This record gives sequence, C-alpha cells and structure tokens, in this order.
Amino acid sequence: MADAAPVLLDAQGRVTGWTREAQRLLAYEAGEAVGRNVAELLSAEDAARVPEVMERCRADGGWVGLLTGLRGDGQTAGIMVRITAALDTESPSRWLALLSELDEAPGWDMSRAVLEQMVARSPVGIAIVDTDLRYVWSNAALAQYGGGPPSRRLGLRLADIQPGLDSESIEAQMRHALTTGEPIVGYEHVGHARSAPLRETAHMMSFTRLDDGHGHPMGVYYTVEDISDRHQARQRLALLDRAGEHIGRTLDINRTAQELADVAVPGLADLVTVDLLESVLRGGEPAAGPFGDTEQVTLRRAGHRSVTEQVPEAVVGIGDLVAYPAGSPPIRSLRTAKSWREERLDPLGEAWTEHARGGEAAIFVELGLHSVMIVPIRARGVTLGVTSFFRRRRQEAFEEADLNLAEDLVSRAAVCVDNARRYTRERDAALVLQRSLLPHVLPDQDALEVSACYRLADELTGLGGDWYDVIPLSGARVALVVGEVPGHGINAAAAMGRLRTAVRTLALLDLPPEEVLAHLDDLVARSAREEGVQASEGEAAVAQSVGSGCVYVVYDPVDGQCTMAAAGHPAPAVVMPDGGVAFVDLPQGPPLGVGGPPFESVELALAEGSTLALHTDGLLARGDDWAVDADRDRLRQALEQRAASVELHCRTVVDALTPDRPHDDVALLMARTRLLGAEQVADWDLPSDPAAVADARKTASRMLSEWGLEELVFTTELVVSELVTNAIRYSDGPIRLRLIKERALVCEVFDGGATAPHLRHPRTTDEGGRGLLLVSQVTQRWGTRFVPDGKIIWAEQSLTDPSP
Repeated sequence: MADAAPVLLDAQGRVTGWTREAQRLLAYEAGEAVGRNVAELLSAEDAARVPEVMERCRADGGWVGLLTGLRGDGQTAGIMVRITAALDTESPSRWLALLSELDEAPGWDMSRAVLEQMVARSPVGIAIVDTDLRYVWSNAALAQYGGGPPSRRLGLRLADIQPGLDSESIEAQMRHALTTGEPIVGYEHVGHARSAPLRETAHMMSFTRLDDGHGHPMGVYYTVEDISDRHQARQRLALLDRAGEHIGRTLDINRTAQELADVAVPGLADLVTVDLLESVLRGGEPAAGPFGDTEQVTLRRAGHRSVTEQVPEAVVGIGDLVAYPAGSPPIRSLRTAKSWREERLDPLGEAWTEHARGGEAAIFVELGLHSVMIVPIRARGVTLGVTSFFRRRRQEAFEEADLNLAEDLVSRAAVCVDNARRYTRERDAALVLQRSLLPHVLPDQDALEVSACYRLADELTGLGGDWYDVIPLSGARVALVVGEVPGHGINAAAAMGRLRTAVRTLALLDLPPEEVLAHLDDLVARSAREEGVQASEGEAAVAQSVGSGCVYVVYDPVDGQCTMAAAGHPAPAVVMPDGGVAFVDLPQGPPLGVGGPPFESVELALAEGSTLALHTDGLLARGDDWAVDADRDRLRQALEQRAASVELHCRTVVDALTPDRPHDDVALLMARTRLLGAEQVADWDLPSDPAAVADARKTASRMLSEWGLEELVFTTELVVSELVTNAIRYSDGPIRLRLIKERALVCEVFDGGATAPHLRHPRTTDEGGRGLLLVSQVTQRWGTRFVPDGKIIWAEQSLTDPSP
C-alpha cells in the first residue's frame, strides 16, 4: 500500500494524527479530524463496527478490511484499511491506520506469506516464465499436468519438460502476451500430456504479462486448468448433434446404416461396422424372440467406415454375408439385447476365438485393434442387428462414457433404420401391387406400334398412382389410356388398380371416349359418397381416386380416325410423319369425381406413321401447371428427336425430361399409327330385303376365298346370315356389311336401329331366337357398338385358332 494515507489513532480509536493524503482521501482538514473518534468519519453501518475492530486490534495486533468513509463533502468513499500497532510507546497514539481508495487499489495489501499460501495451495496450475520463456517459478499443482516438481522446471522451456506436446502453439500465446501486453484468457489446448500419454487431455490456459516497476516486461504469468471432462462432454454432445443432422436423411436402410458408421468415425472410433439381419434389409419383421445359445446367425454388412482411406482392412464388404458363430460377442449382444465392452481386446483370447475364425484374428493383430464395443441395434423392442466399434490409432481404451455415447448413437440410428424398414416394406408392397396392376406385356394388335415407359418416383416421395393401358376394341380399333391418381403410397396404387379395372370394363362396352369418362366420373363420385367422404378430400384410400386425371383415346386403323377425351389431364402430343410436333386442342373436362361440365371429345384424322404421345404430368415436373408454354416447348424439343423405333423414342424422351428418380411417377405411352390396306377391308351396302341375305353370304364367301380363308367360309356364312337377317328384320334404313382381315376375321353389320340385340336361350319347342346364340358359339367374341347414325353388330373369329 505504497500510496496509502496514514492516520494515527489512540487506544480508544480517536484520531491523533492527520496527513495530506488523508485530507485528500476524506476531504477533512486536520483541525476537523484530529480529536474525533474514527467512527465519526465512517458511514453509520461501519461506525457501529469500530468497537469490534478496536477489540480485534488489541487481540491480534492489527486488522485489515474494507470500510466506507464519510467524506467531509457529504459523499461516501470505499476505502481499504490496514491497522497495525505503532512502535513509539511514548506517543499517545497506539495504532497506525493506512487508508487506500478502493477504486484505485490493485487488491488487499497482503503479506508475502499470505500470497505464497494462495498460489502454492491453489488447485490451479500456475507458473511464471521469463522473457526467454524459461521457467522461473511454478506451484506444486502444475506438476499434475506432467513435467515434474517446480525444482526440475527451473531454467527449462515447455518443450524440454513436455516432449511430444504441441508446445509451439502454447509458446505462441506466451509470446503474444509478452509482445502486446494483452492478456489471453480461455485458451484451450488439446493434446496428450506426459502425465496421461494414452488419454487425450484438454486444458484451459490464461496468459498475463508481468512488468517491473518501470513498466518493462519481466515475463509471463500463466494458469492451467484441466477441462478434459468438459471437453469430452462437448465432443459427445457435438457428435450427437451431428448424428441428429446426418443419420436418417433418407428412407434407405443401407444408407442409414452407412450414415451411422460415417458419424462415429473418427469422433468415437477408428473402425465401425454395422450388420443387419437379412429380414430387416428386405423390409420384413425381424424375429421378436431371443436367439438361441447355439444358433448361428447370419447377418449382412450394411455399413462400414474406417479412419484408413478406402477401408483396406474390411474383411467383409458392404452387402456381403457375415456368419457369426454362436457364443461370439455379436451373437451374445443379439441374444441378450445388451451392449458389450472390452477395454483391452485380446483378439487371440477366448472372447474372440469363435468370432475371429478364418484368419480374422491375425487381421486384428496386424491392424492393432485394441478396444471394442458391441451395441445391439434395437427399435420398438426388436433387435435389428449389431454395431461394432473398434479403436486402433487412438490409444485410450473405450470407457463407460464412450459406451453410453455409442448406445445413444445406435438408438437414434435404430429408429431411423426401423422407419426405413417399414417404409421399404410398404414401398415394396405398393410396388408389387402397382406392377401387378400395370400391363406386363402390351397386347398384340396391328393398329398401332406401341411402347410405354414408366419411371418410379424417388424414395422420399413414394410410389405414385400413374397408369397406362392399351385395350384392343372391336373392329380392329385400339384404345389408349393414361391416367394418374393423386397422392402416393399403397393407397394410390390400390386406387389406380380400381380405376384401371373400371376403364377396361367400360372400354369393352364400346362406348365413345366422352361416355367412358362420364361413367368413370360417376363411379368415382358415387364411391366417395358411399364412404361418406367429400369429393374435395381425397386422402382416404377408398376415395383416393377423387381428383384423378385420365385421357382416353380410340384409334381406328381402317380410316385413321382418332377420337379422344380428357378428364383433368394433359392433352396428347402428335408427332407428324415429317417430325413436326403438334398438341391436340382437346377440351379439358374436370378431374374425376369432383363434378363439373360434361366431358367433350374431339375427332381428328391421323396420317399413317404419326405418333401419339400420352403422358402424365410427372414428365414435365418443373411446376404444378403442366399446361404452361415452357413445359410444352421442352416436350416438343424432346419429341422432335428422331429414333429408330417407338420404344427407343419413348425411352429417349423420358431420359431427356426426367431424372433417374423423379419427384413424381412418370408414365409415357407412345403409339405410331398404321392403316389397314385396301386388301384387308371389304364392305358392301345391302338393301333391306330378305332376298339380300343369300347374296351377302355368297359375296362374303368369295371374299374369304380371295383372302385364302376357305376354312372359315362355313362359319362366316352362318354369322353373315344371322346378323344381316336381324338387321333386315328389326331395323329400317340402309344396311352395310363389312369384313376386316387383321389378327382376327371381323364381320360387322351396320343398321340404323337404336335397339341392341340380346342373346336368348330358347326352349326346344321355340321356332326362333337361336341366331345370336349360334353366333356366340362359333365365334370368339361378339357385341354391339353404337355410332351416331345407328349401331354395329360385330363378331370375331381368330385367324390363329379357327375353333371357337
């Protein structure tokens, strides 16, 4: 307390001597202070303490503490007070009080003994180095960090007493503090200290420059505190945060298993393997019960990561089988659902004898794997596999805290693996359902050269409800259908199957496209109403088809006429024989089941060699509005690329417009038109006279002879006779007979009537009613379709199998 203001007190605490320094500190003149009790110069609270302070002085020979002085100008001032006995016994003064202003005091004026006790007994390591960074003093606590007792440090530098430690970085901090005078607080250093060579340690250090009385640097004073536990706790939390961010980013089981291995290396282990039960990888349910003691379990390697690049030490590759013998640690973890830890692994010992068969023990020795943890992968009470953690480069063994961290990591990954497994199971079920509902092989027919391409959505979006179909109709005509059910998953696939079945049933009724969509719209809306679901909702499985889109096209190869209608679906594109691309101006009807104006159809003539392109909106998946001009331009450019075949053209268009795993399912159906030659079609107008029946039979027989179909003459004469007779008997107006030779021989009779004939089963005593029954017996198919000016009754005979 070199700048302290001295004040003399008598035995009762009265002021007997005053100084200029005291006058400056408390603002009292000497005449105002001398003779007064010191209590009058203090605040009321501290004045009450004066008798106690004087008693302590008499008992201990002095006193040190903090008081609040009451200044002469009415203000208060915090002061540091040290009272000691005056040695002049002849003076009336007994005590010398040294007063220091608290704001300017660097600290209590303690004795050297007190200061030495404070630094010597401190649990924090403390040292002083000179300007050459050589030790001049250190306390005993610093020895716990290595380097020996204080006496062995004197004159040495940090690199001399802690070889192997990153001393350069620490001395760089010392030099910075020494050069700039700026203290460095909270510097963390991580490494291997001499006192714990097998364990990574972390220390918190602070550095302060020491100056002499003239302000010249004398050295650096620094403190060291071991924060290894806090450092490891932060590392574990950071690893858990990383696991939450990186594990389970997809719904792929193998990728999730690999993500677990990637996160754990090198933060926790040097080598990690993830092995799953085969049933889990297939999306199935794993065995709920424990594994037997003598049962050998086969797993499959799903994830692997090592600190060594390209993982050359992998004994088992990703996707390969791992056969763990009974009694090995992984099987014990599978069986007991408990983790297992071995701090010091003896690969040739009893624990790994069975597990390390086939030379794996030698590999363990060669790689230096010295510590291991086995953690079962469990989710929802079921064991899915095991994860093995090994240490090789890191010399410290796995501790209990490491096992807890590994269990946390694996438990997080287990939930993600189980979610991926459940998703895989549902996706596979939906995929099987969808594939079973889509055409496996497009039907053979001569009207169109057809090819279809279907691309599944990515795994995060899930399977959609797109579908396509090619349906042969009567008269060598063909129906092309492409549709899409909103939503994804197994419900969408099931709804798609219902719609496709309904479309095929309606198509066989030979209805016009607009009527097919109208009946389909009624069916969807009725199903939604019956289930009590509003048409605007559409999430339930039974009503998922509400809001579906569909385009239905009928092509006739006899005259090249094409009729189509759409319900909330993109209009088809037409690639002309010369390569030009046009989009059909097709009136858009409302989506199925939502209600709205009636459906309309358009009819256009297509030149032979034209190509129809029917697609779902996933093909142009840049936005929700598939009708924008930019999307049509993309499709036009892709369709303009010529290809050798329709199949190749179809794949080229899909590849050009969609990624390998698009956001939505993509269906593209392309059909190149053909025309039947004049030698394949023959028709005749017949008078409404019963005598014309015989002429019709003869004419048909001559035509079949020209076609080389003499074996079908008898049945064809029977069919012509019955159909023409019915037309003459039950209708008015013109009658037309047409024969078409394609993959089947088609006999068609047109009349102006609006009543469809019905098949009867006459009794033995009935004289008539057997005509259509005979026709149905001698042909493969027969039916009726209505046209704007009448109806057509038709019958087909196979040209590959004449027998009915």
